[in-house]
Amino acid sequence: MPTLFIAGDSTAANGTPDAIGWGRMFADYFDPARMRVVNRAIGGRSSRTFVSEGRWDRLMEEVKAGDFVIIQFGHNDGGPIDSPPARGSLPGLGEETREVTVNGRQEIVHTFGWYLRKMISDTRAKGATPILASLTVRNFWKDGRVERGSGRFGAWTREVAEAEKVAFIDLTKLIADRYDQMGPVEVNSFFPRDHVHTSWDGARFNARLMVSGLKGLREQSIIRGLSREGRSLPTAEPENVWVPPRSRPRGSQEAFETWLNLGQPADPDLPTIYLIGDSTVRTGRGTGDNGQFGWGDPFENYIYPGKANLVNLAVGGTGARTFMQHWTRIEPRLKRGDVVIMQFGHNDNGARGALRGIGEETEERENPESGETEVVHTFGWYLRKYIADTRARGATPVVCSLIPRNLWRDGRIARTADGHAAWARAVAEAENVTFLDLHELIAQRYEAMGQEAVNDLFADGRVHTNWKGAVLNAEVVASALRESAVNPLQAFMRPGPRR
Repeated sequence: MPTLFIAGDSTAANGTPDAIGWGRMFADYFDPARMRVVNRAIGGRSSRTFVSEGRWDRLMEEVKAGDFVIIQFGHNDGGPIDSPPARGSLPGLGEETREVTVNGRQEIVHTFGWYLRKMISDTRAKGATPILASLTVRNFWKDGRVERGSGRFGAWTREVAEAEKVAFIDLTKLIADRYDQMGPVEVNSFFPRDHVHTSWDGARFNARLMVSGLKGLREQSIIRGLSREGRSLPTAEPENVWVPPRSRPRGSQEAFETWLNLGQPADPDLPTIYLIGDSTVRTGRGTGDNGQFGWGDPFENYIYPGKANLVNLAVGGTGARTFMQHWTRIEPRLKRGDVVIMQFGHNDNGARGALRGIGEETEERENPESGETEVVHTFGWYLRKYIADTRARGATPVVCSLIPRNLWRDGRIARTADGHAAWARAVAEAENVTFLDLHELIAQRYEAMGQEAVNDLFADGRVHTNWKGAVLNAEVVASALRESAVNPLQAFMRPGPRR
């Protein structure tokens, strides 16, 4: 079982009744059978003194491969270097040093960035994963807005994260955005002692936002460890985190499956909504590489997590035909009460595509990946198979037409009269399956906005949406479900998106 360690100062430490850190109740948001939480944060420490006092080395003695270490410092790093309390680090991220004498002991002091890099390197050397976080927010206000960060430590932390390709949670922004909404009167109740240290309620407020930040990293190895309470918290939007890109591995299928970072039903006793499709539903690892997101990511905001699991298993580059290699592992998991929402078409042309149409004709082709001969069916045949397999397990299928590309002709989004969108509709009607015509509905939304505004919704110009575009498309999916004659998700859906 993995362990999640916390290294930090008093704003994360267990603390005292009037100075409680977010780490004190952090374990409440994790399932103890799936993730152990160990809080090693301690008051008064900077990145420098956490190392120089040997606390970091002792933490490292506990860490094993597969663990996680959240690293959060800065509140005490701006103090004096060689006069009491002599805990400040050198400013910046460079390699400069300064030799000082503290309490009769000589010490070489490094920069704030150096200490963070050391912690990152040591963590990785143990086979564990470091996660950097910016500071909690102090209760200082100006012109109705709260201070965002003590000095430059939050910005420096992010710079180190990006340079070292380490996940980063902007806890400062997450907290400050909420404080600004609440206002100073309400926020004052979180700070009984001073402008830095929080009460129990203030600490829990910060802890919940740190969990949201962790969820925003979209790493399934962390998400799987959450408790029901942790799963119920919102996922931080991409602007609040930074996730290092990870290139798709070449070679074994097993390595590729691991890289995909696919989720699992969090609560096997609940119905599960499975999303299957291509990169317009889920791009890459689902972590926003190149700024790309599929609509399946923000669609979670429309589902009550206590009523159903939402598992996005779409795989980029697949079509109705090539997704079959993944379907063989998904189909046995289906149970009565589950729902499968499918959307294909973007990759169903060319050598890897299905045959055109919805008939029963077949053709023998060489599989471009395996080199083996394969009997290829029509696009419609594959959709019918997904539908039949889903129903055979007592689950309910939903068919979507492919979302449109950002391709305009004469002031309108380009559509095809006889293509994958029409074939998806024909199959859905013939099989009496709920059909969401995303191809047309989203095209209408785009046309109402205009081409210039729609350009801002795409990360690569034509096919893959950014977060804003994915949010719009998820909204269309939810609206289409509500307006359907039969909505299999009715019992699980919120009346609007979770904010």
